[in-house]
Amino acid sequence: MLRPGDQGMRVRLREAALAAALLLLAACGSSRGTPRGVPGYDAGGGLQLSCVPFARARSGIQLAGDAWQWWDAAAGRYDRSGAPRPGSVLVFARTPRLPQGHLAVVSRVVSAREIRVDHANWAPGGSASRGRVARDQPVLDVSPRGDWSAVRVWYPPVRDYGRTVFPTHGFIHPVIRTAALRE
Repeated sequence: MLRPGDQGMRVRLREAALAAALLLLAACGSSRGTPRGVPGYDAGGGLQLSCVPFARARSGIQLAGDAWQWWDAAAGRYDRSGAPRPGSVLVFARTPRLPQGHLAVVSRVVSAREIRVDHANWAPGGSASRGRVARDQPVLDVSPRGDWSAVRVWYPPVRDYGRTVFPTHGFIHPVIRTAALRE
């Protein structure tokens, strides 16, 4: 049984294991990488990932279903809010452009309106970047109230934010609620 004091240690161990696995996979891939300081996609060896298993492994949040279903599934189990924290998962809403929604893990908070995320499979269909992991990509809050309900995401091919504004539900934080611990 997970005790509240053990949560941080388990998250750190899970992150270390994921980092080691990704480093091993990267060693098998291309030597071409993203220029230092420029957000983009990892040089990969053909490994295809979707956002859900990547976010689950990276954050330690144990939810299932399509990305858009995570917000409701987290209710009562994990803390949710409109404020980003490192390690939290940003849940993109289901739209015609994102029929399964999307998940991105906050790697760092830059300012009240900018974060950096790690996420998988953030690329147009048929793109060579489809299924790859994007690291430290900027995400900008463009919501009128500053509540992270609408964002623009960095688009590496143009080295700027994309024009599309994506609706989001908010952030799921990797802290299991006390009631969920008793289940």
